Amino acid sequence: MTTFNYDVVVIGAGHAGCEAATAAARMGARTVIITMDMNKIAQMSCNPAVGGIAKGQIVREIDALGGHMGRVTDAATIQFRMLNRSKGPAMWSPRAQCDRMRFINEWRKTLENTENLDIWQDEATEILTDAQGKVCGVTTIWGATFKCRCAIVTAGTFLNGLMHIGRKMVPGGRCSEPAATLLSSSIAGKGITVQRMKTGTPVRIDARTVHFEDMEDQPGDDALGNALHYRFSFISPLRQLPQLPCWTCNTNAEVHRILRSGLKDSPLYNGQIQSIGPRYCPSIETKLVTFAERDSHPLFLEPEGLDTNELYLNGFSSSLPMDIQIAALKAMPCFRDVKVFRPGYAIEYDFFDPTELHHTLESKKADGLFLAGQVNGTTGYEEAAGQGIIAGINAALKCSSAGSGLQASTFTLGRDEAYIGVLIDDLVIKGVDEPYRMFTSRAEYRILLRQDNADARLTPHAIRLGLADHEREERFHRKNETKEALIETARKHNVSPREINDLLERNGSPMLNRGCKLSEIIARPGIRLDEIIREVPEMQAVIDAHFPTRFSEGTNATPEEGNTDLAETIEATEILLKYDGYIARERAAADKMQRLENIRIRGHFDYASLNSLSTEARQKLSKINPETLAQASRIPGVSPSDISVLLILLGR
Repeated sequence: MTTFNYDVVVIGAGHAGCEAATAAARMGARTVIITMDMNKIAQMSCNPAVGGIAKGQIVREIDALGGHMGRVTDAATIQFRMLNRSKGPAMWSPRAQCDRMRFINEWRKTLENTENLDIWQDEATEILTDAQGKVCGVTTIWGATFKCRCAIVTAGTFLNGLMHIGRKMVPGGRCSEPAATLLSSSIAGKGITVQRMKTGTPVRIDARTVHFEDMEDQPGDDALGNALHYRFSFISPLRQLPQLPCWTCNTNAEVHRILRSGLKDSPLYNGQIQSIGPRYCPSIETKLVTFAERDSHPLFLEPEGLDTNELYLNGFSSSLPMDIQIAALKAMPCFRDVKVFRPGYAIEYDFFDPTELHHTLESKKADGLFLAGQVNGTTGYEEAAGQGIIAGINAALKCSSAGSGLQASTFTLGRDEAYIGVLIDDLVIKGVDEPYRMFTSRAEYRILLRQDNADARLTPHAIRLGLADHEREERFHRKNETKEALIETARKHNVSPREINDLLERNGSPMLNRGCKLSEIIARPGIRLDEIIREVPEMQAVIDAHFPTRFSEGTNATPEEGNTDLAETIEATEILLKYDGYIARERAAADKMQRLENIRIRGHFDYASLNSLSTEARQKLSKINPETLAQASRIPGVSPSDISVLLILLGR
């Protein structure tokens, strides 16, 4: 048997695994990532897209922490859109359609060029622990042993994966890829609870057989001329690839009739699948049953890349028999001559109860074992990657203190710091009874957790942890200094009607009859900070000091045509000035809740003996054993009166 020595072993090279491995390695841990297929690193198993509502915020947070998903996405983007631009900036969410193969190649190039990181193609079979129950190694199907201090499991849908098309069932973690059949039982042997979940993916269509004239184009921001500086990473250049359209169409009554005729053979309705699927991304057959009164559903046809005819039909996820899927497609005018590359299918897989994890994503039952991604009951590349970087950071921190006699430091994010913090807190405190998907509505402090300020919130952590390179650190400081100088100038500078009324008139804003602070003008609806900068020499001077020559006198150049950092800086500053009161109010609410976060209760109570608590509260508190009073307050079944009881008992 061949033996290798590492600090951290990452099992699985999906989105969680890639972020975990690169984070741990860059923090100095000797790391290896084990994958069953090096040609499928960071494979986009379902939709070839990154971001969307709340998910886009997570990707920007990963990037702000020094992760790679944002930069890889930007390098593979073939259509970019900033969603929810008609709403307030707390709701803006970036989304990118990606070239699937370029995404894989960019991630593989990233892994292969990360110091301290090795790649091993094999299947992990067992997590080894020593006599004290601490992780000490990982074995593989080919007989290799990887000794380690920490192992991070990011196996996605591969653990005992079972695929379904109609009544056909085939073991596998993904189409044409084998399932991992041994690792799950090894993890369960550590006392960790194993359960089953289900997800699915749609049919893939040959573009040569689509009647695009019967569909509606859905162009990206570039084609529409919208805010061209947007991208995912705070340090990426602008678009590197040609931009493509997507298309939309709708199902019809005949499509629904054909689909219903196959329900008797649907694994979702004939008892074949017992596990729970994602509520917020239902299959087309689930939509027909749940929304029986609807006579049509929207579908979105999306390109898989620049150099392929493969198209992804978003909204048509299905595990119905393949002849039913194809017949239903042909009942739509745009697909009347359709040919498919493969039908949609469902997949069932093992996951582990996330309430058995610490907020670091380390298992409470196996010292040194971390779990991240779909194995924790989530769905989505972004949610997986967000967990991956946190697991990688904490594994590296744990290894850095191992053998030194020091107390291991940890890294966690609060609900007021990041959507990643909300995600992990929800998993650990509330658990899951269906695949977890992030939404802006899950965050109490979404005015604080905007996509534009992810770097301001999290890049200081990246700098402290050693995950921010010199370029990122330098650009971050320049952006912050510029924002602070612009805000200070706006709050101090008095403007007269003579200086500003022409601009106000052009924007349809009420004109001044007296002088006021410039910040009051910027707070008005319809007034843009970049226009103010051109009109007010003091503001122009701030820009010139930090971004020289970007606005030369007498030109009509916009920030989007100049430096992307400048455009982002101006927009972030404008948001801070316009929403100053709302931001301050939400910050005060978050600080108030923080007082409960600071009240530690773990180890203080034998919950089962506290008859003054409700029965459900005793059971839930005993199972989850929260660290703080605030965490206890978020556990389903723990009421405000139960929290009051704990406060009284703490006072005693």
